[in-house]
Amino acid sequence: MKFGSQLKVYRAGWDEMEAQIRAMEAGRWNSIWFPDHFLPPVPVAGISAEQDERNPAWEAFIPMAVTAGITKRLKLGTLVAGNPYRNPALVANMAAEIDQASRGRLILGIGAGWYEREHQAYGWVFPAMKERQDRLEEACSLIRKLFTAEEPVDFQGQYYRLERAPLSPGSYQKPHIPIMIGGNGERRTLRTAARYGDIYNYNGWAGMDVEVFKHKRSVLERHCEAIGRDPAEITLTVHYPLRLAANEAERKRILQQNPNRTVGSRDFHIDLVGQFADAGVVEMCCATQDNVEDLQRVDEEIIAAFG
Repeated sequence: MKFGSQLKVYRAGWDEMEAQIRAMEAGRWNSIWFPDHFLPPVPVAGISAEQDERNPAWEAFIPMAVTAGITKRLKLGTLVAGNPYRNPALVANMAAEIDQASRGRLILGIGAGWYEREHQAYGWVFPAMKERQDRLEEACSLIRKLFTAEEPVDFQGQYYRLERAPLSPGSYQKPHIPIMIGGNGERRTLRTAARYGDIYNYNGWAGMDVEVFKHKRSVLERHCEAIGRDPAEITLTVHYPLRLAANEAERKRILQQNPNRTVGSRDFHIDLVGQFADAGVVEMCCATQDNVEDLQRVDEEIIAAFG
């Protein structure tokens, strides 16, 4: 089993972020993940939404590019890039450049977008869910064509168009930069993952229930069967809202801050990760840890157990 963690990018300065990056590079972590928002999307107690919007929220690509330059080992991924913010052809070019600069360490995670307030703040269109899912599916098709084509690409979709568009530089990785689709929606998200994804990321914020994950895996397999794709081509990962608690008092305190966290002892988490490993998961992408000490604690108490 491999482990990654999101970088703390909300209400954080670069010095704090860099300390976490260097701690992960020096530790047992396999990957570092970059959320992609322009306003802090999750409220915190004691701060009004208006006040919180003035706190830092780092989008994904610039911190990821800087991280590529100060690390040598960690995989770099977006978890996940919001499709409405950027033209997907621009995203493909940005991803390819970072993949080249990092010598093939990029994973492009992409999603339909959900946080309406930041679209309102910056004047971006925020369509209804169906259109956002349609746009995501079309964007994934376009990006995959750019990643895999040997010649300039023509593309005529409902929302996006290309005319003899090259991707140069292209992917450093062969055959191409992996595309990761995250989410639990059975009708659209999992179908998009089956068609265009190299990695599927189950959203554990909805509950770290291995039986629910197995059901989602079976839905993904059915979508693959419908289009004649081998589901074994898709790597299975989990977005894991992990928090360690040494005792019940610490557990209750963490859950008061965020009741959607999965909180427990070292043994609890080791057992849970083992269940997901048995279900075919190859990497746990942990939700943001609060500081370097949290990252090191997870490294020493959980990651080390999986050797």
